[in-house]
Amino acid sequence: MNEPNRPLSPEEVIELQKKFSEIKHGINNALAVMMALSEMSQRRPDYAEKLATTVLAKAPQIVSNLQEFTQLLNEKAGIKPATVGESK
Repeated sequence: MNEPNRPLSPEEVIELQKKFSEIKHGINNALAVMMALSEMSQRRPDYAEKLATTVLAKAPQIVSNLQEFTQLLNEKAGIKPATVGESK
């Protein structure tokens, strides 16, 4: 497992906290839309297609945002990502 090369500065921690807050907000918004469409599709089956389309669009965006945050965190902490097949 990689050890951090340096501690994070207070400014870097604040930057990471802000980015994390933005990601949480985005995930919350996406889930709220999915929940609303899910409830609507129970009453009106024609909303099921819109729900499926929304889930298929939003899920990859959420994963991408989390991957970007992980990369930023690793960069700030000086951690190099492990390569495939590397022992831990």
